Amino acid sequence: MSTQQKLLSNWRWWICSLLFVATTVNYLDRQVLSLTYEEFIKPEFHWTDANYGTITSFFSIFYAICCLFAGKFVDWMGTKKGYLIAIGVWSAGACLHAACGWATAHIEGLGSVAALRAVENGSNIALAVSTTSVYLFMLCRGILALGEAGNFPAAIKVTAEYFPKKDRAFATSIFNAGASVGALAAPLLIPPLAVKFGWEMAFIIIGGLGFLWMFFWAFMYDKPEKSKHVNAAELEYIHQDDAAEAAAKAAEEAQKANEKAIPFLKCFTFKQTWAFIVGKFFTDGVWWFFLFWAPSYFSNQFHAPATSSLGQWLIFTLYLIVTVISIFGGYLPKIFVDRKGMNPYAGRMLAMLIFAFFPLAALLAQPLGVRFDTPWWPAILIGLAGAGHQAWSANLFSTVGDMFPKSTIATITGIGAMAGGIGSMIIQKVAGNLFTYAENAGEAFRFLGFTGKPAGYFIMFCFCGLAYLIAWSIMKSLVPKYKPIER
Repeated sequence: MSTQQKLLSNWRWWICSLLFVATTVNYLDRQVLSLTYEEFIKPEFHWTDANYGTITSFFSIFYAICCLFAGKFVDWMGTKKGYLIAIGVWSAGACLHAACGWATAHIEGLGSVAALRAVENGSNIALAVSTTSVYLFMLCRGILALGEAGNFPAAIKVTAEYFPKKDRAFATSIFNAGASVGALAAPLLIPPLAVKFGWEMAFIIIGGLGFLWMFFWAFMYDKPEKSKHVNAAELEYIHQDDAAEAAAKAAEEAQKANEKAIPFLKCFTFKQTWAFIVGKFFTDGVWWFFLFWAPSYFSNQFHAPATSSLGQWLIFTLYLIVTVISIFGGYLPKIFVDRKGMNPYAGRMLAMLIFAFFPLAALLAQPLGVRFDTPWWPAILIGLAGAGHQAWSANLFSTVGDMFPKSTIATITGIGAMAGGIGSMIIQKVAGNLFTYAENAGEAFRFLGFTGKPAGYFIMFCFCGLAYLIAWSIMKSLVPKYKPIER
């Protein structure tokens, strides 16, 4: 064994590093719009928050739809081609955002992109510019969503190809950390690029990272059996589970003879399905709301635009809190099960109840921020709410495995993803329309001591703060105790 360890190559970790970079780029690309919206795109295209809400709501639902089919596409095309196509599509979509100004100017008969800003606000041509540009951005966001949906299915498939079972959770945690790194890096990278080179180049430069990644992927990735970088010792290490997996597969096939997948429509006859739907519908949109609207909130409410050092560090701090605290989300149910003797479902529901109280911090974000005239309280409190969401979400997914047979888990997960996408679409659209209405109404619009747009923000924070307790209560009423589906 010692000789084998000395000869063991470590190409699998180089492949894992590529997955990490791809996931980082994935999150960078989706955040360019939110970090350039308020200072650059909104004034250039004469948008309202309602326009922005339309675009973000479309991205949410289209991404959810694409996620239903992304895994099957990667399986069909194969890992190498499937991943290349996915990141190629989303990188192209990211870069295409930069052409929206040029396309809008030419469609509306304006001489140049610079003429867009010169259009008088409130005029018919301003309305035409905003309408045309919204549709163009929706097209680009659709292309971005189509490609980005393939990232996680492809990365998980690569992990299964290159790592034995005992290492897969660790490898997955490494590449999944790219989501947090991307969220942390975005406010420090994107606004400075937009200031120095223009918002169009910010999309092109960040989007271009994906094309650079494709070059490395094309030359570095092959299946372990075909890779010249994987020696015999590493290949043996990678395939150490093959015999056990073959036996497990045979047992699974035998089980499938007695356990058929639950038909799609019949899934909706179970309360367990509706419990998962409720959990996703009420809460997925909260995460996307913070992701899409936080930069605009800090800019409008506290005059801390994303282009300022204060604005950048606020967003960075928010996601740093999310990253650090959410790491412990998966450990709490284990403590309840191992030390308290609870069944996994009961332990998970208790953990979810605890995490459902974290987002209540968002209720204090607006009052404390205004009371002390500082954006740091909202940044910290929204970060706590976001950390609660991530921990909640990890446990929510696990409840599917607690309740449903393996043959139906993917179907239920897909149904939940769609429910989350619909909920997110509604939240983004409502938020955009609410902010526009509240801003136009001014002092006439009031809510719990706030007026105008700040009142609109407070309404959304109240929903975000209470959504998890509402979802948990409905889930608990639907499925009071552990009750797996029996066929």
